[in-house]
Amino acid sequence: MKRVIIDPNTLELTDKVVAIKRVSKTVKGGRTARFAALVAVGDGNGHVGVGTGKSAEIPEAIRKGKEAAMKNLVSISVDENKSVPHDMIGKFGSASVLLKRASEGTGVIAGGPARAILELAGIKNIRTKSLGSNNKQNVVLATLEGLKAMKTPEEMAAKRGKTAAEL
Repeated sequence: MKRVIIDPNTLELTDKVVAIKRVSKTVKGGRTARFAALVAVGDGNGHVGVGTGKSAEIPEAIRKGKEAAMKNLVSISVDENKSVPHDMIGKFGSASVLLKRASEGTGVIAGGPARAILELAGIKNIRTKSLGSNNKQNVVLATLEGLKAMKTPEEMAAKRGKTAAEL
């Protein structure tokens, strides 16, 4: 897959905190508590990214997560009725997310972690089902993997050396 570098400064990005969890580390003097934030950013027009940030304070963890997400922006395929080009199963770790194409007016039918990614990517009509693990980070990354792997008919035709009408 060809990776396209996207400049986050040229896009109007919105961010969404998907999850905040309290993590602790046991050291000689006791436990040190920190916070891990899972943040997604997107422009609502086919660009989305995910990042995690850790810090002793929640706002700092969110800021770090947002910066990491902006570095990991990817471009995804969206068809004419703001849905995905075809059905796909995205996998990451033990989490799998089924992404099904939907007609106009369906809306976003998805669980919390997957919904955040799909809305920020600008997808308006889709049905999803989370399979396997319900770990929020893995579900988000599985959704992103599924979206990255999708190809439009034009992209597939160009890869095969044909026109879109021939497929």
